[in-house]
Amino acid sequence: MDQVTGSAYVLRPGEGRSIDRGEFRLSVKASAEETDGAFALLEAQEPPGFGPPLHIHHDAAEAFYVLEGEYIMFIEDRQTACAAGAFVYIPAGIRHGFRVGAMASRKLNLFTPAAMVGYFDELAALTSADEADPDVLSKIAQRYSMEVIGPVPEGYL
Repeated sequence: MDQVTGSAYVLRPGEGRSIDRGEFRLSVKASAEETDGAFALLEAQEPPGFGPPLHIHHDAAEAFYVLEGEYIMFIEDRQTACAAGAFVYIPAGIRHGFRVGAMASRKLNLFTPAAMVGYFDELAALTSADEADPDVLSKIAQRYSMEVIGPVPEGYL
């Protein structure tokens, strides 16, 4: 990372703090610390069929930009296939989730104001016993103003 002036910075391709869960990887491009809380930006690489449970972010809007592959987005009661180049915006308080399509896929996630980086850090630190405990997962989600609506799908953890 190159500091430009003040707190401005540049990340080159492949740069960013890595969060590795094994089944999915994130690269933190911007967090609350770098943006004074304005937004968080993560790049996600995810395997076919991967996806989180349906959930609601109560404190932040979330946007997705599909870089490669395909994501099936679930927003409230709608389902939409989103190929590379698709953009999705989800205001705070809206129930949503996604599944990766038939091939490994990659997307950018933008949270505004900044949110969720700590959530993914905590998921990455879980032990196998923690992963099996829905109460542990629920408490992590609650710390980041996220409400899990559906069960955690196989392959998420």
